[in-house]
Amino acid sequence: MKKRWIAASILSLLCVAAVILICTFFGAADITIKDTLIVLTNKITGLLGAEADSLGAKNTIIWDLRFPRSLLAFLVGGALALCGGVYQAIFKNPMADPFVLGISSGAAFGATIGIILAIPASFMGLNTISFFAFGGAILAIFFVYNIARVGKQANTTSLLLCGIAVNQLLTAVISFAMLLSANQMKKIYFWTLGSFSSKGWDHVFNVLPYIIIGLIVIFLFAKELDIIVLGDETAIRFGIDVEKNKRILFVVTSLVMASCVSVSGIIGFVGLVSPHIVRLIFGPAHKKLLPLSFLLGGIVLCICDTISRSIIASEIPVGIVTAIIGAPFFIYLLRAKNTEVL
Repeated sequence: MKKRWIAASILSLLCVAAVILICTFFGAADITIKDTLIVLTNKITGLLGAEADSLGAKNTIIWDLRFPRSLLAFLVGGALALCGGVYQAIFKNPMADPFVLGISSGAAFGATIGIILAIPASFMGLNTISFFAFGGAILAIFFVYNIARVGKQANTTSLLLCGIAVNQLLTAVISFAMLLSANQMKKIYFWTLGSFSSKGWDHVFNVLPYIIIGLIVIFLFAKELDIIVLGDETAIRFGIDVEKNKRILFVVTSLVMASCVSVSGIIGFVGLVSPHIVRLIFGPAHKKLLPLSFLLGGIVLCICDTISRSIIASEIPVGIVTAIIGAPFFIYLLRAKNTEVL
């Protein structure tokens, strides 16, 4: 099993490199894979400078537009899948993810408030919109979990219904805010559908530290998550402070979600599909589940973003593509008999 996991990790990394390369290659401009390889090789290693300079404007298109966008899509997709894996363990439900539980909508609601207030301030790479998004994500997870909780555990049905209710409520509030702020309507509309349009290196560097820190902290809780999945009472018998661990993970995942939503808007179902596929293939051990989910989620969203800007002449929001793919998968989980077992 260990050899299988190592092989899967190496294969996943190769797939990541290949997918990002292919997604960088696709686009309206007439650019070949060879051109893409020359530019990326020159920028990363300093080699092939003469060949890269001869490409002229293609340098800018590849390095400043396409590559950072594909890289950002990978990072956000990986972060969504990572958070989805954590929520599925904490809530002991494979149907839990940031979108279904209303956390993405909470972050988008906070971002909407930040957009309307338009306070020109930033701290540690996060602007006002990101801070409000963080607060919205925290509030959403707090309400969903506490409303659905019966005793010390959240009932599966109640959890899903509360998540749907919070999603609908916040979506309605965001729509109302759009009506009241006509001059900001287009920008708010961006958050509700999700998009990587016009994103560059600044956005990559803004989210990268939070995703890396979140990945490291969450991975440190892998063993605790393995035990929490078995039930809170079992975890307590093993000496785990369940509520403390949950609070830490909620804060960390909310911070990661806020940083992602601040650059991409609401993108659903990536956090639902990716961990579930990894779990079916490699089992529920979070030491393997979390990093592989991150890689798969990044690959999925990178491909979806490429589809969103290639399928028709005018770009469509990537959130529409992920919903088309993820919604049938969610229905399948609801119908499957084993959805109560992780």
